[in-house]
Amino acid sequence: MDFITSDHVKLSYTDEGDGQPVLLLDGIGSYREIWLPTKQFLIEAGYRVINLDARNQGASQRTLKGRRISRHAIDVQELLAHLEVNNVIGIGNSMGASTLFAYVSLFGTQQFSALVDIDQSPKMISDETWQYGFKGLTWETFPAMLKFPLGSGTATPVSEEVRSKVQVARQAHPYDAEENYVCLVDHAFQDWRDVLLGLQVPLLVIAGGKSPYFDPKFAAATAGLVPQGQSQVINRSGHIVMAEQPAAFNDALSAFLKEL
Repeated sequence: MDFITSDHVKLSYTDEGDGQPVLLLDGIGSYREIWLPTKQFLIEAGYRVINLDARNQGASQRTLKGRRISRHAIDVQELLAHLEVNNVIGIGNSMGASTLFAYVSLFGTQQFSALVDIDQSPKMISDETWQYGFKGLTWETFPAMLKFPLGSGTATPVSEEVRSKVQVARQAHPYDAEENYVCLVDHAFQDWRDVLLGLQVPLLVIAGGKSPYFDPKFAAATAGLVPQGQSQVINRSGHIVMAEQPAAFNDALSAFLKEL
């Protein structure tokens, strides 16, 4: 399905299942097909799953407009308004989690009942105030080291089914990392810690035990900022936790959802 934003950009999404809505947001350069195991699990558990490709990636339109996290958050707000959904559980991997934090910064949590952050530190640049940024990224190396390729995000292979579906999507809709570089820089520049300090809904932070991008200790440090925060490290997983270790991820997600 397609949705036209207020700045006239066509975004592609799927909307499947019934019940409480769950929004899935993937990382920069990724494709919504990466969520297949999570989507199947949630639909079988009785949830309605909305899976969005961000602008400039997946099947969504390529554009020079809105290459910033704040616009991604506005896209989410407009899509949820279009679908007339509330009480949403937001789950974001990598930049998808930052998009959720940006949404809260702009619009609060009125439409969300809980958030899940998958392997995304709230501050990407490490300094004397925060040591859990993107590995190697400091004020001295920012933004030059963000040039693609950044290396594989996975530590263990995803299933052949997921790999095949992502490959088909990538061939149909190639990602232009150079064109979207300014979005990555904007993403990496942000500091969402103040947003988390005032977060009014539960947050689960899940880290990959073998993430090539973040020290998994960031998860506990991040959850500690949030009034209703909790964290978990999934072993034998890299940055794409939900696809690399879907059974362990779904167990952690299920336990969190049961507490809501």
